[in-house]
Amino acid sequence: MSLFRLVYGNARHLSVEVKHKAYWAVKECNSGLGGAEIEKKLQLEELECLRLEAYENSRLYKEKVKAVHDKNIKRREFRAGDLVLLYNSRLRLMLGKLRSRWDGPYVVEKVKPYGVVHLSHPSRPTFFKVNGYYMKLYHGVKMKNNKELEIFLLKDPAREED
Repeated sequence: MSLFRLVYGNARHLSVEVKHKAYWAVKECNSGLGGAEIEKKLQLEELECLRLEAYENSRLYKEKVKAVHDKNIKRREFRAGDLVLLYNSRLRLMLGKLRSRWDGPYVVEKVKPYGVVHLSHPSRPTFFKVNGYYMKLYHGVKMKNNKELEIFLLKDPAREED
């Protein structure tokens, strides 16, 4: 329905002269339709070239970002007998900045492919499997033969006089 019919309720019929002039104007505007078809194909081809170039640039950018990321990943190689600390994300007993989330030290029993590591605690005979990503080497005092460390308390000479 035309707007005229919606507003006035009946169709408005154009005279023959107006119809002929409108037809002539449309014919004149579309006279170069063959040339427009070729131009449209060229524009589509150019658009496709730009899309492929953008895709290639995106691929190169992703490769560079991956190389930088992979360079910053710390390679962690554990051997049987190493002491390690294990990241504990569930422990929430003490809130605060100074609380450490690293538990341990644990002893590495076996290292399996794809980052699986079998750990055991020196005081408990059971072992468990963890992902090597959640571990780091322990750089503390190494325990030998499971002996307990001796602790020496040093007295402060200033406090002895009190």
